[in-house]
Amino acid sequence: MLDATDGKGPVYIEDMTVGMTRHLDKTVTDRDIELFAEVSEDRNPVHLNDAYAKTTMFEGRIAHGMLTAALISAVVGERLPGHGTVYLRQDMAFLAPVRPGDTVRAEVEVLAIDTRKRRVTLSTRCRVGDTVVLRGEALVLAPSRAAG
Repeated sequence: MLDATDGKGPVYIEDMTVGMTRHLDKTVTDRDIELFAEVSEDRNPVHLNDAYAKTTMFEGRIAHGMLTAALISAVVGERLPGHGTVYLRQDMAFLAPVRPGDTVRAEVEVLAIDTRKRRVTLSTRCRVGDTVVLRGEALVLAPSRAAG
């Protein structure tokens, strides 16, 4: 598997290969969770209130699932394929919680390329350590040298 983690986008569809990957690492902070709650207007106390969150099945505060998913969007929009990419579809499953202080690795891998339609299918996942916390698949419209 080609690991091109330090490259900057865009990766044009003409340069992509199945198995190409990119990732980013982000430590989720209390401030990230507070800002996401403000922007999304999702103020569920499981994200913001320690006392409440301790009474839940998570036994403590967790980050918004969509905050974790947004890290996938960052990889797609900034690294693979990068600037000029248009999201067409994203399927995902949330498998485990992300807590304040966790470092999330968001990863994408090229699964299929349709050069004629400029569509790329990507495997998407987020991990905290060895634990996969989010898994899915995306379909994107990739930038092309021929289109620009």
